[in-house]
Amino acid sequence: MRKIRVGILGATGTVGQRFLQLLEQHPQFAVTALAASDRSQGKPYAAACAWRLPGAVPDAVRGLVVQAPEPPLDCDVVFSSLPSDIAGPVETRFARAGYRVVTNSSPHRMDDAVPLLIPEVNPDHLALLDACKGTGGGFIVANPNCSTVMIALALAPLAARFGVEAVVATTLQALSGAGYPGVASLDITDNVVPFIAEEEEKIERETRKILGSLRPGAAHSRARRARSPPAAARPRRRGRHVHQCGPDRPRWSPGAPLRRAEPQHDPRGRRSGDPQRGAVAGAGVPAPGRLTPGVCV
Repeated sequence: MRKIRVGILGATGTVGQRFLQLLEQHPQFAVTALAASDRSQGKPYAAACAWRLPGAVPDAVRGLVVQAPEPPLDCDVVFSSLPSDIAGPVETRFARAGYRVVTNSSPHRMDDAVPLLIPEVNPDHLALLDACKGTGGGFIVANPNCSTVMIALALAPLAARFGVEAVVATTLQALSGAGYPGVASLDITDNVVPFIAEEEEKIERETRKILGSLRPGAAHSRARRARSPPAAARPRRRGRHVHQCGPDRPRWSPGAPLRRAEPQHDPRGRRSGDPQRGAVAGAGVPAPGRLTPGVCV
């Protein structure tokens, strides 16, 4: 079986390196193109990249010459780990040139025509890509913020079965989340950085979109902000985040009997008996997110 050819944007960064590590000897994907910043272009990958992950640079990509992050590239699918300040327009150009773009960067996550995807939670949101069928086949699919993924996975079954009106969430995000070179040593030694800029807002709005419903003709809901936004802090830990979340002010009282929740998977995130209302989600957000199939990027 012919493997899908993959290009990596931002290939020399730590996330790009992780892409390459995960794709090494993959049964379905083969890395055929690498792209990065000006200082790396024109060099073999092994010479251009300061490898920072455990193990060695994958043999299959050591000799690949690093190119500019612009179309055309010799690949079928583009995985993007570009910095957020440049990712938006570059990814748009690839999509308009007919490439399938899967991005780990944030600029397109809240675009109406871009699925913000957790396959186990909202695979039905891929229907947003139907609008791209007549535009050359290019599209963008976004990966959520790392903390959003874990919070949405925990909330999805509760939201689908019972509905969630408010959430209390705390995230302790490891140093790896800040990228390289990361947090200054004098800031983190014997310390916990109590605030991560823009992180709380990302968790709130992305969770709403992921757990929202997909309805033709409906506008993407802009529900009011959380009463108590999620907390995000940076502890002195190299890898692996820690998340704690749960519904706030549940609908049952301590003295009331609890009934068993039978497993019921509805990929649209709707509650049984209430077909008009999507699952309510987010950090303290009382209204559902709604997605509109829109114009392809």
